[in-house]
Parts: sequence; structure tokens; C-alpha cells
Amino acid sequence: MKTFDEIIPAIHEALTDRAEDLKKIGKLIINRDLNGIVRLIVDEKCGDDAETKKALDAIEKSLSIHLDSRLAEKNTVIYEVSPEDSIKDVPHFPLKDFPNVTIADRLLTESNWANIGSTANMHRIVFYSIKGGVGRSTALVVTAWALAEQGKKVMVLDLDLESPGISGTLLPMEKCPAYGIVDWLVEDLVDNGAGILPHMVGFSDISYNSIIHVIPAYGQNAGEYISKLGRIWMSKQKDDTIREPWQTRLNRLIDELEKRYKPDIVLVDSRAGIDEVASACITSLGAGLILLFAVDSEQTWRGYDILFRHWLRNSMVKEIRGRLQMVAALVPETRQQEYVDELCEHSWDLFTGKVYDPIPPDNPDLEYFNYDKSDDEAPHFPWRIMWNRGFSVLPNLHEPLRQPVITEQVQGIFGQLINQIKEIIGDG
Repeated sequence: MKTFDEIIPAIHEALTDRAEDLKKIGKLIINRDLNGIVRLIVDEKCGDDAETKKALDAIEKSLSIHLDSRLAEKNTVIYEVSPEDSIKDVPHFPLKDFPNVTIADRLLTESNWANIGSTANMHRIVFYSIKGGVGRSTALVVTAWALAEQGKKVMVLDLDLESPGISGTLLPMEKCPAYGIVDWLVEDLVDNGAGILPHMVGFSDISYNSIIHVIPAYGQNAGEYISKLGRIWMSKQKDDTIREPWQTRLNRLIDELEKRYKPDIVLVDSRAGIDEVASACITSLGAGLILLFAVDSEQTWRGYDILFRHWLRNSMVKEIRGRLQMVAALVPETRQQEYVDELCEHSWDLFTGKVYDPIPPDNPDLEYFNYDKSDDEAPHFPWRIMWNRGFSVLPNLHEPLRQPVITEQVQGIFGQLINQIKEIIGDG
């Protein structure tokens, strides 16, 4: 019996045994379906040549031995005119040590943590945490206020769709727009998105110097929110050949909002955990900076380890690592430096094992993506946010941030985060 986690190692062993045969068939796609059953996808020409067909049969036999019941009994080999076109909308990654072998991973959902957008927009910043309850949303609101106080045009998107709330923090009910992101994603499926786009932006005036544009998860009337939420993940069938995944539709919405309102910076409140929305926020929106909120707990590091291992296995670490930045959330009032040092140690261990380049002893002087543990410009080195009882119990931040005395308190709690973001986006 082979468990799901044993499939990839078993494939690796099987192909290692038939390395010479593998050279004869060229590119090979290993398709793992929803049940974890494996099939081979090859160019249809592989079936026309006797020697190539013999090599393919040997590979199939080796896979059968190593995979046991995980190899499909029927239609084990699929011949395609263009094998790569058959998986272009499917999450896939190269098999380690085999540059001509691709694993196509069929998922029930369309989340794809291994497909990182190539363009990094530094004016888009995602606030993300592997666990909830770490003050991520509060930090985003305060950052929005601080940037607006500097005169920046700030746009905030509430993409914590299954637990929305940041818009309520920024907007009193009477200032909420008629519609929200979930409404647009549902209406876009039937080409009604353009009609509600002008009616899904609220304007928060908690800053004296600039208005904050707020795009909530839902509008003044949530309506059948749960029913709508169950439909937003759908792809849009544009014609017989073009299918637009929901993440692409979401990105199109943000492009439209940016074109209409021209913000200097877009702050995205992501869903915590590893789900559809978090995947879209981190991998599909082209964010130039992804803030990874963390408290120093075993749950935190185990969760990030799962995510980083996935990126490493799928050879996507190099695509995203330059956008990551760890944030130490809820730093306690006592043992502050000791706490941050311990968190930094655990963060450095995580990045060193999964993200940073190993430095070979024979070429130590070449450029590598690698940082010392104490390097305060490294992505593992946490920007700290202090825990504060007053901010932790506030139901909203409408009134406090309109009081001039709050500026000093905000700087003491969130100053490092705000100053670093200001430095990144510059004065333009």
C-alpha cells in the first residue's frame, strides 16, 4: 500500500531505475488525479516508434512496481498532440532531479500555492498570517492611517472573505458602499461586474490629510452572503476555449479599481491559513511585499514550514523569496528583546532550511540569496509590533486615530512596520 505522501518518492525511485529509458521518450508528464491515481501523459509520437514504445513500457512497469495500486489500471498512458497544453491550467511542478519530468497535480479547488506571479508590484502589499488572532488586521488599519497622514492615496481591500471585518473597523455602517468584493465576483460571472464597480468603494476619513479607499468584503446589505460566498470560486467561461480562474478574475477586479482610483498603495488583508483566498493573495495578485505575521509558537513555525516546503518542492522559492518579510506580532511588554531574539532564531532556521541558498565551501565569494542571522535587512529578521492592551480591545479605530495624541502611541507600537513600508514605497 502506498499513502498519498509516498507517491512522489515512489515515482522518483521508479524513474531512477529507468533513467536510460526516460531519455528515449523526452518529456514526461505524471498526472496525479483527485484520488491520487497516477497516469502518464506523453507526446503521441511516442506510440509510433517501437524503441520509444518499449522504453515507455519499461517505465510503466517500474512505476507499477513502486506505486502499487496508485498507478491507474486503465488508460495508464495518455497520448497527446501537445502534452503541455493539456495541463496549462493545472498546478504543476518539476520532479526533483528530473528536468524533463513534470508532476501535474489535479485539485478539487483552484488554489495554486506553487504558481507565483512573475510581476511584483511594489505598491501592492499583502498582510498575511498562518494563524489568526495575531493583530494582522489592526496593523493594516494603522498602516493605512499612517500612510494617509503622509498624504498617500491608500486603498484597502478586505479579502478575509470568510471572516470579514476590516472594513467595519475603517467605516461606520452609514459610510459602507452598497456592494463588496463577493458581490462583484458573483456578478462578474454573468457580466454584471461593471455595473456594481462604482458602488463598492467606501471612503474612510480617519486621516486628516487623505481619504482611504476601502473595498469591503460585502456592502451595507450582506444579503445572501453565504450563498454568494459558495459561488465566488467559480471560473468564468468566456467562450468555448477560454476559461478564467477565479484568482485571475480577482486580479482583474483590482486592476480595474487601481485604474479608476489611482492609489499610491494598495493594502490587502488576506485570509489567515492555507486556503483559496490566502493562495490568491500571496501568489496571484503580484504583490511586491508579503508580510508574514508571526508569534513565537510551535503552531506558527509548523504552519510556515508546511508552506515553505511546498514552495521548495515545487521549485518556486526563488520566485517569491524576495517579496517576503517576517513580522513579529504582539511582542510582549516584558522580555521584549529576549522574545524577539528567540523569534528571529526560529525565523532564521526556517529561511535557512527552505529559502536561503546554501553557500558551497568552494565558491564562497559568489552572490547568493543568503543572510546572516543578525542582518536586520534580511527577510527573516522580524519587523516588530508591540502588544498594547488599549489597541487589542478597541472595537473600531474610527475615533482614536482622529485624536492627535494617538500619533506618539502608534509610533511606539507600530513604528518599525510603518517606517519600513514608507521607506519601500518612497515619496513618489
